[in-house]
Amino acid sequence: MLQEMGVTVWGPPEPVAAAPLVPNNPAAEQPRASIPVTAPVPAPRPTTPAVARTAAAAPTRTNTPPQTAAPVSASAAAAPALKLHPTQALYPGADPAQTPAELGAGWLIVTESLTPADPLGGDAGRLLDNMLRAMQLHRHPRVFLAALERAASPGTEAQGVDIVATLADTVATLQPAMVLVLGHVAARAALGRTEPLGRLRAGPHQLAGCPAVVTYDPAFLLRSQDNKAAAWADLCRALATVRGAPAASAG
Repeated sequence: MLQEMGVTVWGPPEPVAAAPLVPNNPAAEQPRASIPVTAPVPAPRPTTPAVARTAAAAPTRTNTPPQTAAPVSASAAAAPALKLHPTQALYPGADPAQTPAELGAGWLIVTESLTPADPLGGDAGRLLDNMLRAMQLHRHPRVFLAALERAASPGTEAQGVDIVATLADTVATLQPAMVLVLGHVAARAALGRTEPLGRLRAGPHQLAGCPAVVTYDPAFLLRSQDNKAAAWADLCRALATVRGAPAASAG
């Protein structure tokens, strides 16, 4: 290299070149051998298994939520689990001779009740009693109540179908002139319908061949006093249906 650069080299080239390289290289070769062993080797080993483990764990985590959420249906989440109590007469001591003929052969009231054992007790029960008395139904010995109660444990979708069938059998046995359904929960259970309460109130219904009218339940009317006039209009429509007169003529 010195000759190519134009520098004159004095002395024999071979002894000078061989003498310094042989003894001095062992000291320089030791760091060269230790550098590749310590630095490059551990770097790839911890990173490669970590990437493989995260890649293998990722599909398991993404597949878990669909498996748990798939069995839950929209209808089961929306509809509460209900228990249907045995039908009971509300005014069994009423004198049949004093019953107005325009009230028909009898009425069946279907509603969710907070006190099924005492359906006319509590604030909601007293309001229900006032509603029925305003219709003169307290003078009818064949006014029956089918009370619905929310179950403590979650139910199944088949439970709602059993309630519809049981109420249909009750109507077939009692042969009422009208089925009065109070509240959205009772309407879903008795009619098997999922429309909003406003639409259910507007339309005519039948349960086992008997006409049915849907209106607000007493517990809701206690919270929303402004809807009492609309509820009274629904009750008048039910009375007009039993009397055989158009609903518009109800006062």
